[in-house]
Amino acid sequence: MITTELTKAVEHLQAGGVVAVATETYFSLCADARRPSAVEAVFALKGREEARASALLVPDAESWRTLVREVPPMAGRLATRFWPGPLTIALPAAEAVHPLLRWRGKIAVRVPGPSKALDLVRAFGGPLTATSANPSGAPSSLSEDDVRAYFEGRGALLVIEGRATGGMPSTVLECGEAGAWSIVRAGAVPASVIEAVIAEEAAA
Repeated sequence: MITTELTKAVEHLQAGGVVAVATETYFSLCADARRPSAVEAVFALKGREEARASALLVPDAESWRTLVREVPPMAGRLATRFWPGPLTIALPAAEAVHPLLRWRGKIAVRVPGPSKALDLVRAFGGPLTATSANPSGAPSSLSEDDVRAYFEGRGALLVIEGRATGGMPSTVLECGEAGAWSIVRAGAVPASVIEAVIAEEAAA
């Protein structure tokens, strides 16, 4: 259901603003990933080093395909199995992806699990930045109060009310050539579960 709060948040994103919203784990700073000024506003707000990219949230797998050069079969199978959910998949970025969002030439993407962040990205209909809602090096935010304490008066930030549950962050998986893959960050989806899915698919 599209609420008044959600409608205002989408309008804020469309105007180039930044929205803080709870994912299934922590609050994230979200902005239109297709708008360079919005991406740069997130990095300025967070004080994030340019060498550290931001992952993206997408509403569905079709939106994902516009951000990467290609989706290898294995990556597509993992997305089908784990999305929406806490698995972030890094693939070579398409040319249109902002340089600040790239990590070793790749872009890390996921469809978030059930949360206000999922509601937001689906209502927005396009890719959003997904960096944690805290200054670089500070603890992650679990509530709107945490976010406001960090960022009050520091730019056009809209905060969606709510509370995140915390816990393990999303697992970040990098897909390479010829089916190679590696875990970049351990998280909510264990490597053993990913290995089992890959083995299952290979045997099918």
